[in-house]
Amino acid sequence: MKNVKVIIWGMGAMGSGMARMLMGKKGVDIVGAIDIGDKIGKPIFDHLGETFEGKENIKIGTVEEYITEKRADVVLLCTDSFTAKAFDKIKLIVENKMNVVTSAEEMAFPKAQNPELAEKIDALAKENGVSVLGTGINPGLIMDVLVLVMTGACTDIKKITSRRVNSLSPFGAAVMEEQGIGISVEEFETGKKEGTLAGHVGFPESISLMSTALGLELDEIVQDMEPIVTDVDRVAPHGEAKAGSIAGVAMKAWGKKDGETIIEMDHPQQIEPEQVGVNTGDYVIIDGNPAINVVNSPEVEGGVGTIAMCVNMIPQTINARSGLVTMIDLPIPHAILGDFRDQIHPEAKIVK
Repeated sequence: MKNVKVIIWGMGAMGSGMARMLMGKKGVDIVGAIDIGDKIGKPIFDHLGETFEGKENIKIGTVEEYITEKRADVVLLCTDSFTAKAFDKIKLIVENKMNVVTSAEEMAFPKAQNPELAEKIDALAKENGVSVLGTGINPGLIMDVLVLVMTGACTDIKKITSRRVNSLSPFGAAVMEEQGIGISVEEFETGKKEGTLAGHVGFPESISLMSTALGLELDEIVQDMEPIVTDVDRVAPHGEAKAGSIAGVAMKAWGKKDGETIIEMDHPQQIEPEQVGVNTGDYVIIDGNPAINVVNSPEVEGGVGTIAMCVNMIPQTINARSGLVTMIDLPIPHAILGDFRDQIHPEAKIVK
């Protein structure tokens, strides 16, 4: 079998990290990298700031150059958070008969808020014989899939609490903008009221993913967010917050049935939390039989985790049935320490 061929669309913080990870893996080749502006035409080694022996130093190019029929086995799409914004790109990729793994948060379970687009993506993927997966660290693993894994030990469940206290510092400019990093409290409140400030993207998707897996029919999903105002100047690689401005967002969401909260999400996230004495961590608390309390502190770093999840789910996506798939449709995520080709089923959807 030939090496697994990968195109990366979006060479920001996440896409560049995926490129570095793939460059160190066996049985997989990057055959295209897409971005805009002054990155076009730049050798990928120059962009990444290091060379990789035995790997091709391709040039970062345009959509027209690299999104062509069966150019790769899979495209890692790292450009958007929202299904509606990612849709045209996904459509173009699948119509060129390539599988998609995207870090777009809403794509983790697009049926939650975009059922019509989810149906269209599913139909397009089936028509072209490819698969589309949305994943990442959150949604995609920590606050949903990890929770579901732990419920496997329960005979009954009264309530689930999923909590993640994390740093936004590893993420790129798009996430900084979504979180309102550096804006004033007044701008935050205006953005919240007008719906122009996203905060964390993915709670409806995570809750819907979990409730679907559990066979739980919820009556409603509600969410809210409050600003995290910094008392000191903070500077992250892709954003900064002056004292008195917004350094992050405290997000909460509740999945309810018959007026009772069955699933609670608690997610305060900010840049440089350690600078103000905040300890990060991931927590799964299940009120059930048996009671479960899983703690991982410090957190699984969001940037590295998202990069790893997208890369490590490449084989499962290639092996999957055609159509739109989610993390509950596929085998469990795991690291790949050997040859990527060994993970591919002989009858999988791969470029011959």
